[in-house]
Amino acid sequence: NTSESDVTVETLEDVPEHVLRGLPEDVRLFPSAVDKTRLGVWATKSILKGKKFGPFVGDKKKRSQV
Repeated sequence: NTSESDVTVETLEDVPEHVLRGLPEDVRLFPSAVDKTRLGVWATKSILKGKKFGPFVGDKKKRSQV
């Protein structure tokens, strides 16, 4: 069994600078609503359907890997 004190919580210091620089102005990283130990991507206002932003930097993952 793992105690809660052994759980690592992801913070903004764990996020590479290029990721933070690449976020659209209305998107922020906050604690995830799904996994409290991870950061999640949150919109500070509605994002219109079809809106594109990028470029994507990083490794693409399959849904089963996240």
